[in-house]
Order: sequence, then structure tokens, then C-alpha cells
Amino acid sequence: MRIVLWHGYLLGGTGSNVYTRALAREWSRAGHDVVVVCQERHADRYDLGGAEVVVPELPDRLLPVFVLDEYEGLEARLLQDFTHAQREAYVAANARAVHELLPADLVFTNHVLLGGPVGAASGARWRVKAHGSELEYAMRGNAELSAWGAESLRSADAVYVGSDHVRRVLEEVVGHVDRVHEVPPGVDTDAFRPEPRDVALEALLAEARVDPRDGGERHPDPGNAARFERFFAGGEATVLYFGKLIENKGVHVFLEALRGLDARAVVVGFGDYRAELEAMAPLGTLFTGALEHRHLVHLLPLCDVSVVPSIFPEAFGMVAAEAAAAGVLPVVAAHSGLAEVGAGIAAELPPAWAHVVTFPTGDAAALRERLEALLALPCAEREALGTAARRAVEENWSWRRVADRLLSTGR
Repeated sequence: MRIVLWHGYLLGGTGSNVYTRALAREWSRAGHDVVVVCQERHADRYDLGGAEVVVPELPDRLLPVFVLDEYEGLEARLLQDFTHAQREAYVAANARAVHELLPADLVFTNHVLLGGPVGAASGARWRVKAHGSELEYAMRGNAELSAWGAESLRSADAVYVGSDHVRRVLEEVVGHVDRVHEVPPGVDTDAFRPEPRDVALEALLAEARVDPRDGGERHPDPGNAARFERFFAGGEATVLYFGKLIENKGVHVFLEALRGLDARAVVVGFGDYRAELEAMAPLGTLFTGALEHRHLVHLLPLCDVSVVPSIFPEAFGMVAAEAAAAGVLPVVAAHSGLAEVGAGIAAELPPAWAHVVTFPTGDAAALRERLEALLALPCAEREALGTAARRAVEENWSWRRVADRLLSTGR
């Protein structure tokens, strides 16, 4: 098949970006002719399996986003702050870029807005993946955007959601939608896998030594290699958070839960809440800035537990599944798509330990209890729980299986 894969953003850093590049890689490896339309200026940094990348020029360099971040060469502005004319110009420019790549067997777009309008305007057979961020951060409570999303989806071949939670949110925001299929996101189980600690540390240091040194928000902090070497020299118990550093991700709940525990934390990510988190973090917490998968696949095996403490609805919980694939048991807030991931992992654990995978949203004391119980286990027993968690990922969320399902379901 020839597939045009439209994504309005980058190919690294956040969930929908990782989702897009993983699909491009898997579909290309399967022999399909894939073109990715996105705003990634450095596609050579990623393994796309040979997929082509096209970067359309945006009117007035304006990029509609759901959370404000910095984008090279562009002015990011919240979608709900765009004028009608600016929205229409953005859609027209992207639809034109897609149309120029036709004929194609399939146009696959990301996000109800603005992937829905771009797909609808492309003149091709198209499908769309709802990621949740557009629904919760931009569309919910905004009648105009919700109506636009609903109208756009009517011509879609298929609408994909990553969890039952997102299916419900989609209907709450835009009303009833036909041809909705639930296909969860995936994990690169070849990259995220258990690794001996000495091998993992050596590989992590090697990756950190070649990082950019500009200290940009989307880049790792300068000097990480030396900090990693010092931090992991002692072998103390370590708990990891990786994701956006915004208040909705609940990192403050995680930091509160650490107080009184005989453990240290590594906090990975970027965002406007970082300075406040650093101020409240227990002594010894290591903040790294943004890291890519090339770092995380080696950082995870150096940690004992991973935490996903989000206090806001999540479409799925890819970071939890990535940790589990690396053999590190994740402890996740018990809501939305996170709860579904937690249930899938818990099903593979011994019954006596199934409860530790989730904790009540925002409850730092309950999170502390679960971390304390896990960190008190002998290493071999904790590793056995991690092995069971990886088994859940292999059976449910490998990217190869996800990519195949996206092409085999739909009208």
C-alpha cells in the first residue's frame, strides 16, 4: 500500500509524536510505501524504516497546539486561540501538501483536530486517530471546536481510539461517532527490554556524551553524562518519572510520595512546571531535561520502579507500557487509559501483588505505601514482577501488532 501519514507536530518527545514515528517504521518495514507529513526538521535522528518525510510550510509560521511548547522556526499558539481564518489557512496548507502526495491507498491522520479537517479536505480515503489531548485540552467545553470535529469525522473511513476511556470522551465531546475502533498504542519491545545494570549504565553514558550541549527545552540537560555516572555509582533504590513536566501530570504527587522513603528519584522531561518541581523535590532528586528513547531504553533498567502519577485523564499510558517492556514495574494512577494499562499488567502478576500497579489518583500516601512495599522486596522478586509486566506488553501492545490492526480494521 501507499500510505500518507499526516501528523502536525514532531517525531519525538511526546506520545502522539512517538506513535507517528512508530507507525511509519512498522508500516515501512512491512513493505508499504509511507510518506510522513509533519513539522519535524530533523527526521534523520529517527528510525522511520525508510519512510519519506515532507514538511509543509505553515501560513505565518503558526502552529496550533494543545499545550504550549517551543517549536523550532514556528510560533506555537493554542488551537482555541486561533481565529477561524487562521484555522482554515492551516488546514488548507496541510490538505494541499497531502493532496500533492496522492494517489494513495490510505491517508492516516492524527488528532480529531486538526487531523480530521485535514483528512476530510484531502480528497482521499482517510482514517484518523484520536489521541485524547485535543479532546481534553482544546475541544472539551468549546462548542465551536467540538462541532467542527464532529462534522469532520463524518467522512472518515474509521476513527481509532486507544482505550475505552477515549471512546467515551470522544462521544462526550463531539457526540455519537460511527465506525469507531479501539486499537491501543504500542511499545517497541525490541528497544525497551531488560538489560544488565552494568551494560545499561555504560550505554546510557555513551548516549549522554553525544547529546546536544545547547540546553534547549526539548534537549537533555548539558552535563548529564557526569551526573548519571555519579548518581548511579552507589546503587541506591531509584524510582523514575518520565513525561511532560506540567501540573496535570501529577509529578508533585510523586515527589510528595517520596518523602520518608529510602529511595531517590530521577525526573525526566520538559515543561513549564519544572522550576516549581525542582523547588519541592527531595534532596538528591536528579532532573535530566528531555530524554529520547535512545536514553530511556538504558535508563529504565537502572531503576527499580517507574511511576505515572497523572491527575488528568490520559488516553492510554504509553510510558507505563514502555517501563513494563523494560522489565520495570510501573505504578500508575487508577483512572482513564492508565487504569486500563494497569489492569492489563496486573492480570499477569501474582494475585497478592496485583494491587500495587495502581493507586488512587492524587493520593501521595497510597503511592508511598506501594513504593515502600515494592522497594522492600529482594531484587530477584522485584525483577520477577517486572518480567511478568513485560509479558503483558508482549501479549497486548507490541507496535507490530498495533500497526497490523490499524490496517486490518475499518471500512
